[in-house]
Amino acid sequence: MSLFTRVARSRRTAWLTVAVAVLVGVAVFGLPIPSNPAPVSATGLSEQWQSTQVERLQRELPASGVQPAVVVVSRDDGAPLSEADRAAITADTSSLSRLAAGGQVAPPQLSPDNTVALVAVPLDATGGQEAVAERVAQVRAELAGFPGDLTVQVTGPPAFTADLTKVFEGADVTLLAFTAAVVAVLLLITYRSPVLWLVPLVIVAATEQITLRALETIIPAVGINFAGGAVTGIASVLVFGAATNYALLLIARYREELRREEDRFAAMRAALRRTAEPILASGGTVMLGVLTLLLSQQETNRALAVACATGILLAMASALLVLPAALVLLGRRLFWPFVPTVGSVGREGRIWGRLGAAVIRRPVPVAVLATLLLAGLALGGLGIRTGLSETEQFRVKPEAVAGAQTLAGAFPAGTTQPLAVMTNPGAVQAVTAAAAEVPGVASARPGPAGADVAQVDVVLDAEPGTAAANRTLEQLRDTVGAVDNSAPPATAGVDQPSGAVVGGTVAGRYDSAAADAKDLRLILPLILLLVGAVLVLLLRGLLAPVLLVATVVASYFASLGGAWLIFEHVFDFPAMDTGVPLLAFVFLVALGVDYNIFLVTRAREDARSTGTRKGMLSALRVTGGVITSAGILLAAVFAVLGVLPLITLTQIGIIVCLGVLLDTLLVRTVVVPALAFLLGERFWWPGRITPEQAQ
Repeated sequence: MSLFTRVARSRRTAWLTVAVAVLVGVAVFGLPIPSNPAPVSATGLSEQWQSTQVERLQRELPASGVQPAVVVVSRDDGAPLSEADRAAITADTSSLSRLAAGGQVAPPQLSPDNTVALVAVPLDATGGQEAVAERVAQVRAELAGFPGDLTVQVTGPPAFTADLTKVFEGADVTLLAFTAAVVAVLLLITYRSPVLWLVPLVIVAATEQITLRALETIIPAVGINFAGGAVTGIASVLVFGAATNYALLLIARYREELRREEDRFAAMRAALRRTAEPILASGGTVMLGVLTLLLSQQETNRALAVACATGILLAMASALLVLPAALVLLGRRLFWPFVPTVGSVGREGRIWGRLGAAVIRRPVPVAVLATLLLAGLALGGLGIRTGLSETEQFRVKPEAVAGAQTLAGAFPAGTTQPLAVMTNPGAVQAVTAAAAEVPGVASARPGPAGADVAQVDVVLDAEPGTAAANRTLEQLRDTVGAVDNSAPPATAGVDQPSGAVVGGTVAGRYDSAAADAKDLRLILPLILLLVGAVLVLLLRGLLAPVLLVATVVASYFASLGGAWLIFEHVFDFPAMDTGVPLLAFVFLVALGVDYNIFLVTRAREDARSTGTRKGMLSALRVTGGVITSAGILLAAVFAVLGVLPLITLTQIGIIVCLGVLLDTLLVRTVVVPALAFLLGERFWWPGRITPEQAQ
């Protein structure tokens, strides 16, 4: 660890380290931003999925870059629209033709009960999300002059895109403000110093900002589309949480060494020698964990893998290089009013020492009770429902969702998002007839056609994203796939299917859910193997790594079950997003192992002179406070994701928050020490640590 201890060799090297860090930060902000690669598809899925095949084939159609914004008009009192209302709708929506692609808007279409009018406005959907959002805003502004007794809502794919974009407007600033406030309060409580908390907070905040800027260069450079939004939000809280955790561990050990060493530089070198290994092991575990997302079917998950790995790398660098230099330059008085002096006795571990003594007296009952608690929480997840429809994505209902719900009450629920069936022009009539016979299909009619491909528009009775809609989609794919046995002519860059294929927004969400399930089956065992391998190398044994991984998996299922009870009975969420279990698993396993690494590496260090049982008790006493503070802080930081009105991020934040708290307050403080007390020296099997190995 000589590379890190050099930082604290002298005042000169410390100043040099700070200066180099500032220059690196400035250089990162000066990096060129490469052109962002086009997304693989609207869903981020590859061409093996029908929804992506359809998206590619639609590019061969006339006006392929056009999507309809759907204007929904109804009376405030829910009564049928009068003749005067219909005339006003026709007059007021005619002006939308200047905003429509092609300059034409179809006449209003009335629902069977005459309570709702629908006007489809074709909009140019090219130019990215911000451009689409601007066009939708223009449509909404144009409709502002409707009579006061009529409710006008704009929905459809462009409107959902616009409202989703609006969710993330100012998200970076909001997340930074809330996260910084949470970290500041918890650091102030932890250190009880009016000055000390500022040092890690400033360094961590700078690291987070440098990370976000670096991602703008790195992610596009590796050929992945960087859409920001959820990716930057998750990366931001991860960097804040991880970097602050590493800072807490280093500062706690530095304060401990200051009670032994008069020279603060020598104390910092000793602290770095003892903390560099667990911080590197912890950070390496998280990086390996998140990098497994590179194998995901979802392009967003691959971007998240690069973003989080980059953030953790910079968090480790800030904790092991920049923070030590800043601390030694500012001296002991930084800890005022509780300045550590040589020979003084720390008060931080008294509570945890008592807890460890209680566990060591009755390790079996304690371990059994803790296991039963985890199992009880995990049982709460037996009724988990997964899969959110598009109208269920938001905690705060935007206009696009409200409009879709109004439309669903008067028209078939799938009207706003019809399925697109792509076939060759000669099979259009056969495919249309077959699609119309599928149970759950409200209507099927020929759509736009080109020289080589043609589209059939299919409207479902059920709301998009529901179980009924998914069943209809599956049957529709089977039916139309069997009708057209000759594939559409070759289209550039598309592997042609053997029959007609079904896509569109609804089919894309269905395929995304299937891809999430496939990712979970692949990545879940892989991340466990990687984390286990890191622990084997770190602890030089087999039994302890297996037990530690098992405890983290147990806390994951407990947090999933406990969080579902909260989602269902407190927040009244209809379901869990299909991508949440995978992301929560990746973060909880990688981050949960962190605290076990911090505890067990210290226990192994102390066990060399006192034996495993006393070593674990000593480790619990000296690391209990800092690890608990780190866990509470990380849990609070992830909970900050809930400030964004998107259910997926709220669910990830709550699951990770609950899992980290369980891992910190139960698994690490009770279960792992109880296992070590029960097994004694066998805990390190096949290695063995005895007091005779004292150094």
